[in-house]
Formats: sequence, C-alpha cells, structure tokens
Amino acid sequence: MYTPPAFRDEDVESLRATIRASRLAHFVTATTEGPLATPLPLFLDAREGERGVIYGHLSKANPQWRQPPQGEALAMFMGPDAYVTPSWYATKRETGKVVPTWNYVAVHAYGPVEFFDDPERLQEVVTRLTDLQEGTRRDPWAVSDAPEDFIKAQLRGIVGLRMPITRLEGKRKLSQNRSAADRAGVAAGLAESEDPADRALAELIPR
Repeated sequence: MYTPPAFRDEDVESLRATIRASRLAHFVTATTEGPLATPLPLFLDAREGERGVIYGHLSKANPQWRQPPQGEALAMFMGPDAYVTPSWYATKRETGKVVPTWNYVAVHAYGPVEFFDDPERLQEVVTRLTDLQEGTRRDPWAVSDAPEDFIKAQLRGIVGLRMPITRLEGKRKLSQNRSAADRAGVAAGLAESEDPADRALAELIPR
C-alpha cells in the first residue's frame, strides 16, 4: 500500500483497533492462476504469535483455498472513508488551487495462510466470530442455540483459515497534508453529513 509519511500509522494498538472495527475484510492470495480475493468477516487474536493471528472461514465451494498461495496472503481492513470536496478548504477561497480527494483509514495485514477443515477448530472459529458480532446485541444468538447435528452439517460446508501476521501496514489519510484551516473545514463539512461514516471520519481529522 502506497503510504506517504504524513499518512503512515505505525501504532500497533491503532492498527489493531482498525482491524477489530472492520465489519468485512478482503482476503487476497496470489496464485499461478492469478490473484484471488474473497470478502470475509475476519477476526484478530492478538494474544497468539508475535504480531497476532487472523482467523476466518470461507465456503468449501470457494476455489481460493484449493489454489496454493504464491507467497504471503493479504487481508485488507477498511475503516471510515469519505469524499472530500474542495469547497470545504479555506484555500479554495484564497487561491482556488484545490482539487477533490478521498480520506480513509486502512490496514493491510500480511502472512502465510493455512486452510483447515478440522471440525473442532472450525467450530471454535465460527463460535468466536459469532460471539464478536453478536456481543453488542440485546439478545445475542449463540452457535449453541442451533441443534448440534445442524451445526456439524454446516461446518462440513466451510474451510477455516489461519494467517499469522508477519507485517502490518496502516494508513490514515485524514488531510494531514493540508493547513489547519483546511482541516477544520473538512472536519466541519463531514460533521454536517447525513452519512454516519462521514461523521465518524470527521472525529478523526487532526485539529
């Protein structure tokens, strides 16, 4: 990921927070047949390994897991993002020398990937992923709520993935390369949006 110094995020806790907040990631592998990518909910176990381990699962019918990866796999996590109009910049009123851009938060995690179909490991991954997604609901659903035989049948249709992280890249493109007046204009413009993602990004703009 191309990341100019002004936008680089090297804080481990910040990177992990972005991963945890991402509802859907893109899992990418390079193969002899070309790159393969699947949108997947993934979770981070920060206690495992030197830099943490990414877990998830994909359909057994998905050909991605059958193609041997060439080198490391890549998991891409996106935080809030928003279009930035030049109209918000103080510089527009001063010189007019401005153009549109896009602000966003992103983390790329790299590592070797292992695919597995052991039922016990699969059920653990599915349970942990479900608990993370259901944890904020008033009446959370649990894997144990479904009949055991039904869950076992469902597990036969998926493949687990485990990716120990060897490298993390973080980017927070939040108008850091603009003047304080321009950043204030961007933050104010995003804060007035009806889109919750725009308003979330407004809170991240450096003042």
